[in-house]
Amino acid sequence: MSETNSPLPRQVADAYVDELIALDPVTGTYLGVPESSRRLPDLSPSGQKALARLQRDTLARLDEAEGRPGADSDIERRCARLLRERLTAELAVHDADEGLRTVGNIATPAHSIREVFTVTPSQSDEDWEAIAERLRAVPTAYAGYREALALGLERKLYAPPRPTATFIGQLTEWADTGEGRGWFEDFAASGPDSLRAELDEAARAATAAVVELRDWMRDVYAPTIEGAPNTVGRERYARWARYFNGIDLDLDEAYAYGWAEYHRLLGEMKQEAEKILPGAATPWVALAHLDEHGHHIEGVDEVRDWLQGLMDEAIEKLDGTHFELAEPVRKVESRIAPPGGAAAPYYTPPSEDFSRPGRTWLPTMGQTRFPVYDLVSTWYHEGVPGHHLQLAQWTYVAGNLSRYQATIGMVSANAEGWALYAERLMDELGFLTDPEHRLGYLDAQMMRAARVIVDIGMHLELEIPADSPFHPGERWTPELAQEFFGSHSSRPADFVESELTRYLTIPGQAIGYKLGERAWLLGREKARERHGEAFDLKAWHMAALSQGALGLDDLVDELSAL
Repeated sequence: MSETNSPLPRQVADAYVDELIALDPVTGTYLGVPESSRRLPDLSPSGQKALARLQRDTLARLDEAEGRPGADSDIERRCARLLRERLTAELAVHDADEGLRTVGNIATPAHSIREVFTVTPSQSDEDWEAIAERLRAVPTAYAGYREALALGLERKLYAPPRPTATFIGQLTEWADTGEGRGWFEDFAASGPDSLRAELDEAARAATAAVVELRDWMRDVYAPTIEGAPNTVGRERYARWARYFNGIDLDLDEAYAYGWAEYHRLLGEMKQEAEKILPGAATPWVALAHLDEHGHHIEGVDEVRDWLQGLMDEAIEKLDGTHFELAEPVRKVESRIAPPGGAAAPYYTPPSEDFSRPGRTWLPTMGQTRFPVYDLVSTWYHEGVPGHHLQLAQWTYVAGNLSRYQATIGMVSANAEGWALYAERLMDELGFLTDPEHRLGYLDAQMMRAARVIVDIGMHLELEIPADSPFHPGERWTPELAQEFFGSHSSRPADFVESELTRYLTIPGQAIGYKLGERAWLLGREKARERHGEAFDLKAWHMAALSQGALGLDDLVDELSAL
């Protein structure tokens, strides 16, 4: 190939996306690739090695591309740096055999297999034919996942016992939803009558695979790992923190920052709580009062519609004033999450052609009554102006970036940091003047500060500071972390337990919300200082949201230069 026809970094990145989709049709489905709907990935050790080979080959191609004429432009440079950082972080995780002990209550291969069906196209008979084929692939996919975990047992690479127990409980729920049939059978029941026999047979086989995995996890895996640590230690934690945050963190500084935010937020919460319940012993007493006496929504369908209205209202009020939204970005859907998952709400981005819009998902955890104080800022976070505006805007401007930057190159701390920044922005813009809503927002902020404290603290077994009102001088354990989190959160006990299990499942991810928000705020402040009175917040927002993915090691510099 001649020098002039050789690929530049963005072309290397997009070629990687194409090759990744061939290996991982789950990713293809989230991107809206029709051909992916029939298949599932190879989750076995061989499948993991194939992905690692692709990553190494891509890094070698990137080495060559960075030496080509034109590779030093800003857009090529940003893409190259992101691609190198992401693939290097992913390979570090692979080379440490972390894929042989991926067990927990969220973000495991087993969860991704189930959840991909919720975004697989299901409008036509042809779509359902593809779903039937994908359902038939579930047993092989789960067998590959089990093979990887079995190799982990052989090498004494154990998942934490607590998330393992939770995962077994989730598999039990997926196997029987209470109607004598499993989740896959419930899902297939909405398919067309013309394919009823085929769908039912495939769904029963998928449920049988869930039962087989559950029984093996219960009878073989769990007894083998009994007594293993629930925490990962500093070396593994640093590896995962790099993966989720795109930066080599000073973990002790980050831990201290979490405590500084804790003290700041506690002062603000006390002031706001006084407006709701004068004399309340703690802000969480005032929040408990709101659970009983505050504004609430009755009914699952009703809360879904209310959340849709909240996002629609935010779009109408923000578009043209603080953002400039393209028509496809203005569409977002509120959905109820399927049962059997974690307790936290989440967001799924639109397909690349916007045929599937961005969606927010609310796990009901069996509830039918929903206090709104903890939903308003959460939906600013998950929907508008949070995850939806960022990830849908990336999709909209993908042609100016690379497919990689707009989709799978996402760095968790960048996206979660933006979403937490979005909550703060709505407070700054006056959308949270209602004392209920603002105390709920501060409670959500406190939860993110507490995440930094307990996630780093318990995995590194750090000492609790002397000025802490909670067990000063002791060292963190998961049990202390759950007690601390529960006493500094309005969330119910099952949510708190699910959250702590999540931190044990995916160490280093939960800290990215607050650390990412800090990066966004610092980048905005530096840009404001550079422009002075000419600083245009709306223009800055749109430029910032049109950069695509960046790790935290890049984010502040790039935001400051806008």
